Amino acid sequence: MMELIQMAIDIFLHLDKHLATIIQTYGALTYLLLFVIIFCETGLVVTPFLPGDSLLFAAGVFASMGSLNIAVLLVLLGIAAVAGDTVNYWVGHFVGPRLFRGEKIKFLNQKHLDRTHEFFERYGAETIIIARFVPFVRTFAPFVAGVGSMSYARFITYNVFGGLLWVFLLTLGGYFFANMPVVKDHFSVVVLAIIVISLLPGVYEFMRQYRQSKKGK
Repeated sequence: MMELIQMAIDIFLHLDKHLATIIQTYGALTYLLLFVIIFCETGLVVTPFLPGDSLLFAAGVFASMGSLNIAVLLVLLGIAAVAGDTVNYWVGHFVGPRLFRGEKIKFLNQKHLDRTHEFFERYGAETIIIARFVPFVRTFAPFVAGVGSMSYARFITYNVFGGLLWVFLLTLGGYFFANMPVVKDHFSVVVLAIIVISLLPGVYEFMRQYRQSKKGK
């Protein structure tokens, strides 16, 4: 278990080196790998730990170097993000009745599910867009939307807008900021900063809930 954790940390902190190796080794198949990772991070409730934010930024950086095509990235990863949420929605839609009957489902993390419910109560359907920028919540948001029987027509509108906004902002961010000296010289630090920043909304929500629970005692 510790080896897997260390490997995950190493991938997060040295994403540039790992992605560079993948591009050199697999060439055009790198696009397929990126597609699968983004699809799984948004489409499977069992893989919320995948590096979505940092991977999009890193892909944009390599596109600026000419190693990847930025147009292909935007199209493929945009499709992956939207398709992932769509699959997740329908899984929630079909699993929902079991949840309402009080059945426990092994692959669900109840804490993440409860937290996402809170997001929906606070932000409504806009959660589908907001959640794109919050790790873990973005994986559970479409599932909860399906469980709650949000109409698919309404869901897909927010899904497409949120998915494309997320992919375009982070990928183009990496593409346009790649030539800045601070990004070139401290890429691992920049990636770590993106991870930390993306976690801040979750930390804020946790602290808010913690303070409320202390007041209630």
